[in-house]
Amino acid sequence: MNKELKINLRITFNSPVILTFCLVCAIILLLDKTVLVSKNFIAGIFSVPGGFRAEVPFNSKSVLDYIRLIIHVFGHADWTHLAGNLTFILLLGPLLEERYGSPMIALMMTVTAFVTGVLNACFMPTPLFGASGIAFMLIILASFTSISKNEVPLSFILVFIVFLGSEIFSGGDKTNISVVAHVAGGLCGSLFGFMIAPKAKNAKPSRKKKSES
Repeated sequence: MNKELKINLRITFNSPVILTFCLVCAIILLLDKTVLVSKNFIAGIFSVPGGFRAEVPFNSKSVLDYIRLIIHVFGHADWTHLAGNLTFILLLGPLLEERYGSPMIALMMTVTAFVTGVLNACFMPTPLFGASGIAFMLIILASFTSISKNEVPLSFILVFIVFLGSEIFSGGDKTNISVVAHVAGGLCGSLFGFMIAPKAKNAKPSRKKKSES
């Protein structure tokens, strides 16, 4: 007898914060490269200015500049830049969102973006944009899962090396920007790993055997 093989697969929105973040980044870059190609969309909105030595320094009287301290993570230079960051974010983000919960992972990403933006606005002479800091924060945070068990997986070391190598060698003029993002992401990821505990898992009800009388 031939048994019919029924395959019931459905796509689930398993990681709302990470997937929404990646989707917004892609839409913003698409708009910048098509409809708003001549409007300086990403450079004018989704980037944070540099310090006092920059050609266009951070303006403490501008409300937009304060907003840009956070939203600069949505802007990317090109599709290669975007793909490089989203590869690691999509690889690690959903696992960490499940481990820490959506509200907490959103808070971590926001804090990392803010710290990265503040460091750039205070110390760097060039504008900053991109999600490298968030990607690096996720890499460091993921490593704490195994470090707490007194072991460091080789896979995380390789991810760490590949990410840093791709950022450094992908573009010479972006290296300084990447350094600031990596420092901020590394600091935030380390602090989150030490200070924030994963969410408690729902305990499965134990099955008790009923004794027969």
